[in-house]
Amino acid sequence: MMKQKLLCATLLATAAVLTSCKSHYELAGVERTRIIVDSRYDQTQDEEATAFLAPFKRVNDSIMGPVVGVVAHNMHSKRPESDLSNLLADILVWAAKDYGEQPVLAIYNMGGIRADLIKGEVTYGNVLDIAPFENKICFITLTGEHLLELFAQIARTGGEGVSKGTQLVISGDGKLLSARLHGQEIDPQASYRVTTINYLLEGNDKLSAFRKGTDRVAPEDPSNNTRYLIMNYFRDKQARGEVVDSKVEGRIKVERLNKE
Repeated sequence: MMKQKLLCATLLATAAVLTSCKSHYELAGVERTRIIVDSRYDQTQDEEATAFLAPFKRVNDSIMGPVVGVVAHNMHSKRPESDLSNLLADILVWAAKDYGEQPVLAIYNMGGIRADLIKGEVTYGNVLDIAPFENKICFITLTGEHLLELFAQIARTGGEGVSKGTQLVISGDGKLLSARLHGQEIDPQASYRVTTINYLLEGNDKLSAFRKGTDRVAPEDPSNNTRYLIMNYFRDKQARGEVVDSKVEGRIKVERLNKE
């Protein structure tokens, strides 16, 4: 009996608490604002937090801080063609020599470019911002027929990074109007050696024509990551006393068709 009384008392107390906690307020609206985190918050630093972070900052700066090269102007990625996407595609062709390869074309996806380059010195951290993924260089052979299919898919995406010597004309609604490579029409029966990244080799980013290629070479060691290839390119230029430059050249042009 005593246990039953205690149980009843407990239930009554719980019910009373729940009843008393019932809110008499109603949501009238929701507002939001952006808080810009910038240098103003560094003006009054927390000494304890700064001391705690100091050893980690030294390690981070030692890795991310070294300068690997210099760029001539601000570069960013943009469809159908941009200075930065042109540069990254050209770097893949440049790096191919270290693999005994001589590709006639390189494809670098716009979605894989995650930061811009700012005029002046470029650090390893800047390169890592651009290419943060574990994408690696790879090589594949496509027939001219499949290459034209790939170019048509690039037209549908609105443009991707393509290397020097590529001339694509696409329509505003994503159709391939013409394609030339190093001044020549694409021969459907010929074979073309292409370099790209392993992410695209699997047909991702709507470039499924890559799956039809042959003679694949896809090194798996981390040293083949695109970030290291980009860094090596910058360091090579720096050793030669050269500034890295790239321009929009009309590799992919959009032809606006007049509607009658």
